[in-house]
Amino acid sequence: MRLVRYQQGAQHGWAVQRPDTGQWHGMLKGGPVWPGEVDALIAAGRAALNAAAAVMARQAPVDLGRVALLPPLARPPKILCVGLNYRDHTSESGFEQPAYPTLFSRFTTSLIGHGAPIRYPELSDTLDYEGELVAVIGTGGSRIRREDALSHVLGYSVFNDVSVREYQFKTPQWTMGKNFDGTGPFGPWLVTDDELPPGAAGLAIETRLNGRVVQSANTRDMVFDVAQLIETISAAVTLEAGDLIVAGTPAGIGHARDPRLYMKPGDVCEVEIEGIGLLSNPVRRLPAPDEQGRSLPQPTEEETTR
Repeated sequence: MRLVRYQQGAQHGWAVQRPDTGQWHGMLKGGPVWPGEVDALIAAGRAALNAAAAVMARQAPVDLGRVALLPPLARPPKILCVGLNYRDHTSESGFEQPAYPTLFSRFTTSLIGHGAPIRYPELSDTLDYEGELVAVIGTGGSRIRREDALSHVLGYSVFNDVSVREYQFKTPQWTMGKNFDGTGPFGPWLVTDDELPPGAAGLAIETRLNGRVVQSANTRDMVFDVAQLIETISAAVTLEAGDLIVAGTPAGIGHARDPRLYMKPGDVCEVEIEGIGLLSNPVRRLPAPDEQGRSLPQPTEEETTR
């Protein structure tokens, strides 16, 4: 199954892709047979999600080119990210390869969907890309054994763990530099685990900046695979349905290059994972939200490229 959340005007909805035609079918919230929100259906279990998807597959086609795509989940309970999970990236970053996963958290306020602008920060010009695989937990649990771990995965998607390097390295922990508003592209859709190899292993992953390939690797090269990550994390932290595990980036980041290659307004960053999809986002200067968290009016095209 492939599932996408989208917005049309002031309304949002979701859709599934029919394998027989390749077309997307679904509806906006409030439709006569609305089956529920994606997050709630994932929390209710795979059977509930499958039943809802069957309802959506019978609805009218949705042209994804005429709607705005949203992150596949609206509010994941936890976003657990993994640093230094490809040996070549660890080496280029100047660290020793850790024997235990390097874990940090992202917040939902950083998430954006496919096509949405990455917010260029006012505080720093060190905006960097990191193409990554993300696993979506479907069945929660604690102290999950490695041999059972993949049965807890609902599916996979693509993530760009955009980092503000100056703020990432202000302190030994990385939270601030990994959580600027509008720096967590996630999507374009969710692909359930039955459509991919176990653990999404053996998939090509590539990041492109303005069409230039800047990262190229394979998910089999991860130091800690998805099953290991689930076992390690759940030993201490109870996983919940809808949690995201963002599984690390390979070599090629802009911060490790000479000269350094940071993203700037007007750039377009793409992350593509074989069998899953292409996540593409422009980089723009955007007005900060007001004190209630509401977005202010959008800038003109001239303002976004200054």
